[in-house]
Amino acid sequence: MPHQALAATKQVGKEEETKNMTEEELEEQKYSANNIQVLEGLEAVRKRPSMYIGDTGTKGLHHLVYEVVDNSIDEALAGFATHIEVTITEDNSIQVVDNGRGIPVDEHEKLHKSALEVVLTVLHAGGKFDKGSYKVSGGLHGVGVSCVNALSTYLRAEVRRGGKIYMQEYSCGHPKAPVAVIGECGDDHGTTIYFHPDDSIFSETVYDYDTLATRLRDLAFLNAGITLTLTDLRKVDEAGNPKKETFHSETGLDEFVQYIDSNKEHLIDDVIHISTERQGIPVEVAMTYNTSFNENIYSFVNNINTIEGGTHLTGFRRGLGATLKKYAEDSKMLEKVKVEISKDDFREGLTAVISVKVLEPQFEGQAKTKLCNNEVIGAVESSVREALGNYLEEHPTQAKTIIEKVILAATARHAAQNARMKVQRKSPLTGGGLPGKLADCSSKNAEDSEIFLVEGDSAGGSAKQGRNREFQAIMPLRGKILNVEKAMEHKVFDSEEIVNLFRALGVTIGTEDDPKEANLSKLRYHKIIIMTDADVDGAHIATLLMTFFFRRMRSVIENGYLYIATPPLYKCVKGNIHEYCWNEQQKFQFIERYGGGEEKQVKIQRYKGLGEMNPEQLWETTMDPETRILKQVHINDAAESDRIFSMLMGEDVAPRREFIEENATYANIDA
Repeated sequence: MPHQALAATKQVGKEEETKNMTEEELEEQKYSANNIQVLEGLEAVRKRPSMYIGDTGTKGLHHLVYEVVDNSIDEALAGFATHIEVTITEDNSIQVVDNGRGIPVDEHEKLHKSALEVVLTVLHAGGKFDKGSYKVSGGLHGVGVSCVNALSTYLRAEVRRGGKIYMQEYSCGHPKAPVAVIGECGDDHGTTIYFHPDDSIFSETVYDYDTLATRLRDLAFLNAGITLTLTDLRKVDEAGNPKKETFHSETGLDEFVQYIDSNKEHLIDDVIHISTERQGIPVEVAMTYNTSFNENIYSFVNNINTIEGGTHLTGFRRGLGATLKKYAEDSKMLEKVKVEISKDDFREGLTAVISVKVLEPQFEGQAKTKLCNNEVIGAVESSVREALGNYLEEHPTQAKTIIEKVILAATARHAAQNARMKVQRKSPLTGGGLPGKLADCSSKNAEDSEIFLVEGDSAGGSAKQGRNREFQAIMPLRGKILNVEKAMEHKVFDSEEIVNLFRALGVTIGTEDDPKEANLSKLRYHKIIIMTDADVDGAHIATLLMTFFFRRMRSVIENGYLYIATPPLYKCVKGNIHEYCWNEQQKFQFIERYGGGEEKQVKIQRYKGLGEMNPEQLWETTMDPETRILKQVHINDAAESDRIFSMLMGEDVAPRREFIEENATYANIDA
């Protein structure tokens, strides 16, 4: 049939269809100006919260606190606040108190309402857009505290200013009444924000103390002289005192680097601290070297952690490499070195924190994870060149130690290049085939596929039989893999188990930006699930694997691909009733419900290993996407994660024992 005839047939059919439609249906088909929805005020935030705070899970929940605290930090940066107090209340509300100037309460000239109400209800409103009010600011988009207000069922703002206490309450971003004077405060000044997140928006509304503590600790290091406190009224000791920590740093980044490196063996005892200003940009850098084989650099712009780096990181690396190379050449230390020194060799064993304050920072994307201001490169590079050059000249012993470490790194890098070729040669991408122990899935779509890294052949056998072969792959591991925290790079790639992991995952080494970075472009699974026994050895193997991914494939974690399976501890049976229990509390509840509180009235099976489950049980409890419990591995704070991995997997036993004692809810060590 010709195209014209086919088109005519379609048109007639459409007209016939229209004739048969009711008036109501015809009205629905219209698309006019009335269909354009306008979200006024903060309704846009409530409609699409993830656009403003990232997500509506745990990360977004804690981001609310950061937005309020960042406002107080901005007051401190402007020189008007010294103390910030954060409190988690019994009902998971948050209160933030500072001793800054207090948000203005006088009438706004254009909007004819209190400036306090404007700040809390209007997007892109705030003192940060007025260069006379704040020199630098983290929340440059001006949506921070108004977003918090929009996403809270209740928010109360109190301002101590001009001898009076002003107060206004809000519900879901709407003021409940005008600003009112509720008392006098004498010479006291500052702002108090109290809010309760909206549980109809957030999937999780329980605040994690450690997550908030880590952020406040970072802020204390980044802003020397400011005191921040965190109080948790949900956790009270026997004397009735709530859990509380105070964070304060006198020397700032100097102490930050010492804190990060507290569980590593020092190569030099000094922390090289640079604090200066170039081209109107305050630049602060602290750096030191340890005996490890990892590079740990953390960069910040106006207190924002730029996890993807940017121009300040580029400037630092240029300054560091050029200065160390010049010193090494001038001191004749490279004359007998047979291998070529690369820029990466200067950063092995380096721990550094870079913090710059930029008047108008430009970032890639709303997430603010990569700085783009080109003028920052020169400012940081020249600062590092001058200060580091002076340090090397004044400390020849330490300088020699650093250069010797660089030469060792270059030698090891050449050995590692040869070892890495094993991964490349044996990669399925280059025709080397998959590891023999891998039971692959039939799906070739990485987004739909998942791989279980299973402890031992016994559990691997049950997992292979119980899995869904279409999208689930099984990779049994032989014992405990190499502890990459303490191994040189070429030793890592000499390990057969680790080479097999790279091959199974389809990961190679080297990207355009970093020759040591794991290349995930051909990653074969978007769910990598660590599945180990629920005992001490299983926990150790899981920790070794997480250390491996954190040190060698961190982008796997950053992309949200790494998970931990949670097999049950018990199977409880009473007659025809059986339940799996993942913890002691669930077991006691079963005993209470079906055994009258007496354990002898029920049959309890303790699973000491995955191999004790038959394939059906393993599928039902741990592998079935409909019923299983997976824990996704996140990096909330890279510096704190680095410190913890170094402590757990390093040589020093004392801090490891202390950490376990503080963080173990209970210990159930099997004989």
